[in-house]
Amino acid sequence: MSAESSPIRLGKAAAVRTDTDTARRPRKHGAISSSEKRGQWWRFAVILVITAVVLVPIVAVLYLSVQPSLGSTATGLTLENFSKVFQQTSVGTWLKNSLLVTLVTVVVAVSVAAPAGYVLSRGRNRLVSGYALILFVAQSLPVVTSVIPLFILFAKVGLVDSLTGITIIYVGSTMSVAVWMMAAYFDSIPISLEEAAWIDGCSVFGSFFRIVLRNSLPGLLSTAIFSFLLAWNDYLIAVVFLRSDQNYTLQIGLQTFFQQNATNWGLVMAVAVIMMVPPVLLFSVLNKYFSVGGIGGSLAGR
Repeated sequence: MSAESSPIRLGKAAAVRTDTDTARRPRKHGAISSSEKRGQWWRFAVILVITAVVLVPIVAVLYLSVQPSLGSTATGLTLENFSKVFQQTSVGTWLKNSLLVTLVTVVVAVSVAAPAGYVLSRGRNRLVSGYALILFVAQSLPVVTSVIPLFILFAKVGLVDSLTGITIIYVGSTMSVAVWMMAAYFDSIPISLEEAAWIDGCSVFGSFFRIVLRNSLPGLLSTAIFSFLLAWNDYLIAVVFLRSDQNYTLQIGLQTFFQQNATNWGLVMAVAVIMMVPPVLLFSVLNKYFSVGGIGGSLAGR
């Protein structure tokens, strides 16, 4: 009797274990409950609203830029606002000044921040820690606190109303954050890659240029984009230091379109669209270079 009932008891125990294992087993990837679906729809709705709020002003600027301006005989959508700002104003000169100042800022900031960030990442001692603390304090201070002292200093050395002067300020205001960004990315690169290069006879500088920088393209691009946006979007420093029309950047030139009694909004929006084009092109071109797989490939190769 006990021998016959033993398989039955074992079968029940196995069934209980099977049910327990099924209950504890994680759900498959495609199995989503109705409550989770509702939560996803809420998130989707919130993201949709935020996207609409961000895109509506951009769409409005694009739409108004192709509308006929004051005193125009054109009807419907037209590009006459863009032709007017290039033919009747100094927008071409302002655009050239903005691009020159911004590109120089990016090149200098990245060139200096890369080796400085490497030292900050690899050399951990009191001197480097003190340097890092100074950078942290410098980046926490608003730029407006240094504008007036810098204006007095630059006036004495002849750098007021000069593209060189504002470029120096842009590089200085960008440097602290750029160094921190590069140091944070270098921390993610294993030092074993450099040690392998040192064993093969490579110097410290050689391993930095051949190993670290070659695996730091996303970090370099992030730092470059940050520097680009800071210099391209600046208004405060440019409006304080620039005085003549031939030295204006686009941000300062845009304010000349605002008049006391009437404002030609078609021309204003056309200049605004011109200001949006370089950042959009920058992100479109560099977006494909952002990748996190380079370091893993280097490790696998080793």
